[in-house]
Amino acid sequence: MKYQSQKVALAYFVCALALFGVQIFGGLIAGWIYVSPNFLSEILPFNIIRMIHTNALIVWLLLGFFGAAYFLVPEEAERELYSTKLAYIQLALLMIGTLGAVGSYLVGIHGGREFLEQPLWVKFGILVAALIFLFNISMTVLAGRKTAITNVLLMGLWLLSLLWIFAFINPDNLSLDKMYWWFVVHLWVEATWELVMASILAFLLLKLTGVDREIVEKWLYVIVATALFSGILGTGHHYFWIGLPSYWLWLGSIFSIFEVVPLFLMMTFAFIMVWKGRRNHPNKAALLWALGTPTVAFFGAGVWGFLHTLHGVNYYTHGTQITAAHGHLAFYGAYVALNLAMFTYAMPMLLQRAPYNQVLNMASFWLITSGMAFMTFVLTFAGTIQTHMQRVLGSYYMDVQDDLALFYIMRFGAGIAVLLGVLLFLYAIGIVRKTEIIAPGPLIREPGE
Repeated sequence: MKYQSQKVALAYFVCALALFGVQIFGGLIAGWIYVSPNFLSEILPFNIIRMIHTNALIVWLLLGFFGAAYFLVPEEAERELYSTKLAYIQLALLMIGTLGAVGSYLVGIHGGREFLEQPLWVKFGILVAALIFLFNISMTVLAGRKTAITNVLLMGLWLLSLLWIFAFINPDNLSLDKMYWWFVVHLWVEATWELVMASILAFLLLKLTGVDREIVEKWLYVIVATALFSGILGTGHHYFWIGLPSYWLWLGSIFSIFEVVPLFLMMTFAFIMVWKGRRNHPNKAALLWALGTPTVAFFGAGVWGFLHTLHGVNYYTHGTQITAAHGHLAFYGAYVALNLAMFTYAMPMLLQRAPYNQVLNMASFWLITSGMAFMTFVLTFAGTIQTHMQRVLGSYYMDVQDDLALFYIMRFGAGIAVLLGVLLFLYAIGIVRKTEIIAPGPLIREPGE
């Protein structure tokens, strides 16, 4: 770590991990409600638990992205952050908004739109925090060195923040409402977030492998071009059944096929960088997470997304457990694992410790990944049965849910494995234990610095 202002990232990472814990705990409760439907039904109804689970996911991933930007931008721009004070104000706004949203959900106050349930004042708070972030990061980059990594990262974060404006648009017409809703939800996770993912992954591989920057930048621009090309019109696969013109059946299907391309390129990029790398970096756990991120993302977002994105298939599978299978593995691979890779890389420097017990960290990777993979397979089989019984044979929804009970028990077991992996990860990086500072100097430096 070269710059003192990078320490801002530590506060973001700690808050992100705290919300990660909330998300996992909420997911476990929701998973158990599938097994025992009356569990906490009068205290915490399922819809409230699900809101907390999904909103905590979104917010902690964003906090991870913001923290990663505050960590890598000073190194890329070769200067201190424009203002650490603004960074802490932004974090305070986001955490106050998060607590306010959760408090509102618990008393039954919410907007009712999936993923965008936040009260209006919370939405404004998020917008203000995003503007503070964009100003802070943009001023840092404009005053320093410009690189492909910072260019792509800024493009992704600017687009991410601008698209949030559509969260305020809530037309009375249901078709228009869903169309604007997907402008946020799809264009975040399947377009702008992919730019953020590609830039952070490029930074990690640059540091961990020592590959020439020119090679990394060429790959990065190709990935970005394919992500935007496929992601924008790929939004059409959400327009199949919401009352929009029928040409979206073909546009959405065709461009959704291309959405697999940037994910495959990211996976290929990661392995080629490691193959070409000439640096024996001491943080092997970070390298494992960096390789696991695009690999799991390719299968979760790419392969499992393709399984049910063509309109002829989606007609039967839409809204079944196949959707849940795809969503869980896609979010884990593309964004959860990416943040955990960044935490694994940056924490030893932020905490001024040599890389911690990496065996435990790598064990947490395999435990979490195995748990998510098993959950995905279980939900895929459950969704296949649900599709046939409910959508083909016409059985009643609740009768089908009773028949899927065994799959829901196995899904809950997979959730327990994920929880254990997360606890192991927190222990390994020193969040839930005290470890001795063994660095001889004030900061731990990268090899060759």
